[in-house]
Amino acid sequence: MTGRPAVPDPAPQLVRVLAQQGRTLAVAESLTGGLVAAAVVDVPGASAVLRGGVVAYATDLKARLLDVDPDLLSRVGPVDPAVAEAMARGAAARLGADYAVATTGVAGPDPQDGHPVGEVHVAVVGPGEQGPVTVITLWLDAGLGRAGIRAAAREEALALALDHVGS
Repeated sequence: MTGRPAVPDPAPQLVRVLAQQGRTLAVAESLTGGLVAAAVVDVPGASAVLRGGVVAYATDLKARLLDVDPDLLSRVGPVDPAVAEAMARGAAARLGADYAVATTGVAGPDPQDGHPVGEVHVAVVGPGEQGPVTVITLWLDAGLGRAGIRAAAREEALALALDHVGS
């Protein structure tokens, strides 16, 4: 995981901080399949900050819906830190948000294109689509299982977004 102290549930604090700043959030998800957006939506007041989310599970949709460079995808595949960054930047631009968070990786049960189960890349950009970016790579234990990896990726994405926007 990361060296960051654990926040019990980062979503409420993320929504609170964004609302205080008058800023908005977009979400682009692959392996988490909507879990990050759902965690934000579960927080009362989320409508003040969440612009929307894109679940681009298929590789071609990362290019079509989130403007990830097709050449990048053909060179590195969908599981890569640069793809996570491009997904976040695309979500910020397409959904008109100040900040965006993106997830991509392998939840299992099998490795994908030479990437092991548990390899996860999370990116946060903003404020603004050309704003600064934070990207982390996680090597989660395959023993967590598919659901556990997806849940851990969701929590890391929310915590990283909170770190990026400031608490």
